[in-house]
Amino acid sequence: MCSENEKSFNFLVRPRLGILTIPILFFVFITIISCSSSSKGVKKKGPLKEFINYLDKRIPNLMDIYDIPGAKIALVQKGETVWTKAYGYADLKNGRKMTTDTYCRVESISKSVTAWGVMKLVEQGKIELDRPVGHYFKSWDFPESSFPTENITVKQLLSQTSGMPLGTIGVRYNPFEAKPTLKEILSKDAILQKEPGKMFSYSNTGFNLLELLIEEVTGRNFADYMQEEVLTPLGMHRSSFNWSETLEPPVPFGYDVKGDPIPVYVYPDKAAGGLFSTVGDIATFVCASMTDFSITGLEVLNTQNIQKLYTPEVELSGYYGLVFDAYGLGHFIELLPNRKKAVAHGGQGSGWMTHFHSVPETGDGIVILTNSQRSWPFFAHILNDWAEWNNFPSVGMGVIVLGTKLLWVFIGFLFLIALWKGYRLGREITYGQRNFESFSSNSRGVRLVQMGLSLVLLLTLIWSLNQDYFFLNSVFPIASPWLGISIFLMALVLVFSALFPKTRTKPELKKSKSISM
Repeated sequence: MCSENEKSFNFLVRPRLGILTIPILFFVFITIISCSSSSKGVKKKGPLKEFINYLDKRIPNLMDIYDIPGAKIALVQKGETVWTKAYGYADLKNGRKMTTDTYCRVESISKSVTAWGVMKLVEQGKIELDRPVGHYFKSWDFPESSFPTENITVKQLLSQTSGMPLGTIGVRYNPFEAKPTLKEILSKDAILQKEPGKMFSYSNTGFNLLELLIEEVTGRNFADYMQEEVLTPLGMHRSSFNWSETLEPPVPFGYDVKGDPIPVYVYPDKAAGGLFSTVGDIATFVCASMTDFSITGLEVLNTQNIQKLYTPEVELSGYYGLVFDAYGLGHFIELLPNRKKAVAHGGQGSGWMTHFHSVPETGDGIVILTNSQRSWPFFAHILNDWAEWNNFPSVGMGVIVLGTKLLWVFIGFLFLIALWKGYRLGREITYGQRNFESFSSNSRGVRLVQMGLSLVLLLTLIWSLNQDYFFLNSVFPIASPWLGISIFLMALVLVFSALFPKTRTKPELKKSKSISM
């Protein structure tokens, strides 16, 4: 038989130990994730072979953690591609492997390539960077806007300071279906949201206006012009702004944040995100900027105009400013802690994420292509490894790694508070210290606030779950579901706290009064 003390211990302590088991296991899980994704074994300025061996273990491990079907990577040293490799699958269902020569959607890396095409016309004297872009349009006019469109210059479009909106995103087309024309899209999207030249505002529409600019000035199809004037001269022979059934190996399936497959698609507009390419060709493009080590870029532009592409035009703020310092002409610019300048651009589409990072001064670069929208933390870890190997103090994308750790701490805090409050709430209801009073005046103000907060939390969760794409799910693909669970638990605690307010008189006091009567 148990003593009264033992019974009290079993009743009071064991439930608490059970409650604590969940957060303890939760923090063990966080620790495992953090350790498995932390950078270990990278030797600063170590031999290339050692770093490759490290990546051969590191990349598959991270792909497993973040559920990434396929990835390709290339390393550049002294302006030359020294290594490329593919991992995982281009098509999970049919077991088709990803290969280094597989054509991929590179999404917004297209903007950097398009910038070379525009600068080629500048070098030829056919356009001027500071001249209003409308001067070159002969067969199309801007739709009505709240701001004067006649002030938009070519440079503002290239530097993302034109005030144009982001544009239609998430709309994709089967390669064989009818699509709107570029002019039809621009007539719908090219409506100024901000005054030109005032601030950075990332815009696909702005680069699609540059596509029209190229066609109007040259009288040629954009894809053909880019092929003949930029891609082929740079040696990017497995790249095209046109999709074709003849691309071999065929373009992989993309996979969204939930892991659902997305078959090959195209955009009617091409300049902002329509390039198909291989990891080797994007590495070749990266090398073209390194004029101290490579002469390939000089086949298209002179050194002065190449440098203009990488000259900061506008400082960045907001979440872009967390990663990069400025935007040049079609390129993000980052000033590394060692005072060297890094050049980068990434891309994201339905089921795709891509990124390149380079330091032209040292001739170092890296390219990462994946067919998954869960790749941001994957990029951050690999870029941190690459920076450490090259003895660069850090790269801006590494903030995602720090952000992930901070988010886990926040989630753990919410989780513990929700469980503790829930335990206290259940205990108080059991002991009669709280009663169900849905419409009573007891603590009405506090209860209305609790119900209001819970409603906001629940509606936010429902809204986020119904989004085809949600930013946090892409940046924090593992942590964000746990954040949702923690918020849901907090919302439930608030609901039950509102429905079961504390009684005005303690049960013991009620009992003593009834005895004395």
